[in-house]
Amino acid sequence: MSSALDLTMQLVSRRSVSPADGGCQELLIARLQVLGFSVERMRFGEVDNFWAVRRAGVGPLFCFAGHTDVVPPGPLEKWRSDPFQPVVRDGLLYGRGTADMKSGLAAMLTAAEEFVGHHPRYAGTLAFLVTSDEEGPSVDGTRRVVEALLARGERIDYCLIGEPSSQERFGDTIRIGRRGSLSGRLTVHGIQGHVAYPERADNPIHGLAPALAELVSRSWDQGSEHFQPTTFQFSDISAGAGAPNMIPGELQAQFNLRWCPAQSLDSLKKTITGILDLHRVRYTLEWFEAGLPFYTRPGALSDAAVSVVQEVTGRRPSLSTGGGTSDGRFIAPTGAQVIELGVVNQSIHMIDEYCPIEDIDQLKRCYAGILSRLFAS
Repeated sequence: MSSALDLTMQLVSRRSVSPADGGCQELLIARLQVLGFSVERMRFGEVDNFWAVRRAGVGPLFCFAGHTDVVPPGPLEKWRSDPFQPVVRDGLLYGRGTADMKSGLAAMLTAAEEFVGHHPRYAGTLAFLVTSDEEGPSVDGTRRVVEALLARGERIDYCLIGEPSSQERFGDTIRIGRRGSLSGRLTVHGIQGHVAYPERADNPIHGLAPALAELVSRSWDQGSEHFQPTTFQFSDISAGAGAPNMIPGELQAQFNLRWCPAQSLDSLKKTITGILDLHRVRYTLEWFEAGLPFYTRPGALSDAAVSVVQEVTGRRPSLSTGGGTSDGRFIAPTGAQVIELGVVNQSIHMIDEYCPIEDIDQLKRCYAGILSRLFAS
């Protein structure tokens, strides 16, 4: 069993449903300290984070970033095996977090062990930024750590995030940015009543329907040079008390926009409230801004990653800004070059999440190769 696979299995076996860490970080910290990393535990609220640094000479600061927390497993009876007892079947490792992103963490650490062993006096600084708040609100995790680092003048030059970036086969995609995320919690106000006397009530479902149709059919933009078009999705709608003869008095809904730089937060909010007002919806609306778009222009980090992935896999990865959000949105605004490179993401957050064993070893080789390109050439 390879060192990267063994560490992945150790991490998966620790139940770390967000924001719990489950002991994953202490496992990583112990091995980093053996390598000579200075470790700073940074707990904010209920969230465990750590910042680990190993300085070997004058040069850029390279940071591996990732998260130990995972999403809940869902109905346990639907899993073929315990989600927190990693199992290998037909060349695939099953368990919650195998793809998102404990394989990435294991590949980072074992790559660092290999690189430091071969190049103990590399020119620069290696660092790890690890949180247990990526799958949750993302308030007391990477955001807070970055704020603390900036406050004392510590800046990241290169950041490699181990999120599962690959689409169909390992190494086919490297992410160099992400769209922004804006969510809303909408309450539509009506008047409760009997369905036989609609003139005495005001049905909030009927009130929202025309605006809902316009919102979901709208073409928001055509995207931009590096970004997919903005998309809008309702994620939850509920109203009524379950009685078939009662008009509800209120409707609750949640929606999300994944937006590209062709938009702005202000323009998105004005468009949505304008549509609701046009259709005379009586409502209150709370906004939740999860992150702004970010983009890293091709440079030393992405060039090294593309070259190494092609060398390891035989395929040239595409550079993409697709997918959801990541903690890169907190790191990129500091001026760091940020990329995401990880295993295939087809099973993330699903029942029977899995990761091909071969991908874990290839990812570790890629990470070690990127370090060598940047520091040992």
